[in-house]
Amino acid sequence: MTEKQPIVLILGGGFGGLYTALRLSQLPWDNSPKPKITVVDRNDRFVFYPLLYELLTGELQTWEIAPPFVELLQNTGIMFHQGVVSNINLQEKRVRFQDNLEISCDRLVLALGGETPTKSTPGVASHAYTFRTIHDVCQLEKQLQLLKESNTGKIRVVIVGGGYSGVELACKLADRLGDRGRLRLVEISDFILCNSPDYNRKAATRALDARRVFIDFNTKVKAIAQGSITLEYKGTTDTIPVDLVIWTIGNEVSPVIQSLDCHKNQQGQKIVVFPTLQLVEHPHIFALGDIAEFINTKGKEFPATAQVAFQQSDYVAWNIWATLTNRPLLPFQYQNLGEMMTLGVNNATLTGLGLNLQGPLASFFRSLVYLYRMPTLEHKLRVGVNWLTRPVIDILQR
Repeated sequence: MTEKQPIVLILGGGFGGLYTALRLSQLPWDNSPKPKITVVDRNDRFVFYPLLYELLTGELQTWEIAPPFVELLQNTGIMFHQGVVSNINLQEKRVRFQDNLEISCDRLVLALGGETPTKSTPGVASHAYTFRTIHDVCQLEKQLQLLKESNTGKIRVVIVGGGYSGVELACKLADRLGDRGRLRLVEISDFILCNSPDYNRKAATRALDARRVFIDFNTKVKAIAQGSITLEYKGTTDTIPVDLVIWTIGNEVSPVIQSLDCHKNQQGQKIVVFPTLQLVEHPHIFALGDIAEFINTKGKEFPATAQVAFQQSDYVAWNIWATLTNRPLLPFQYQNLGEMMTLGVNNATLTGLGLNLQGPLASFFRSLVYLYRMPTLEHKLRVGVNWLTRPVIDILQR
């Protein structure tokens, strides 16, 4: 009798979900039926988030960092469904979507990622821009074009949040706007990049200073309105005019994850998983990335970064394969491979593995690393060839 083909359903097509699917499809299935793998995402494109900033400066094109899932997966045997999850039945491993489609599966992967919270501060949802998706970039690009074509002298931009996203955005926008830009970075603590190595923090500070980005430390945003932002510093409130506000702080999981009846952390946001990245109550369901909380044996929680999700995807893929082929499961072991940030056009910083680099050379190595990490060999080749030939084409077109 032919064994039944197992169904693996992966919710979320980011670093965690997509790379789990790709890795799982590559594992050997000689003595077991290869599963039917389906990736579900609300968007039609995968987004290589660390390179999203380069779209604002025209250094990269959308197709390079955000290929359509259908195009990306066409030679992998992996199915793609564009849809929004409305309900997850953990007991029966069944998922319902807003288009009324229902899918039952043998293994379920929760990799829906996080969202930028916009309800905690008045005016954020109505008057600020977020920066996570291609749609966010398009909306921001439209506003930048309108401001550029307007009669205003200086373009006043406030970026809220002195973390990685805020700092990288500030440097890129400063390079794009040039002398017309007047940028402020608002940070609630007394320093930027609180989780970054000292070398990167100092390099970022120099890059911001060189671009005349003013930093408001120990400052809280009280409200945002059309054309203004209200800031609080040491008990004093001040409302200043602004043309554009970008909100980069916070991370929350989607309502469908919050509503799940499973073991969560104290905040009720993240799903608590075993070291094998399985749900505590449901060993056939896995969670990774922004929605999963796994504290290692030393009591340290892993950051919600692309590097963590990328590494977790290998373990989730292996452990799904192991449960289907009666092999031993592996506990997740995180390897900190360093940190890279873009600090403007052709400028970056890189730390890790004994290296500390800043400038064009760091930017070059950052591009190579991210090219290597892009999904599928076909896409790597397309992007790599384009990067090699673009300078020649640019010279010929001059």
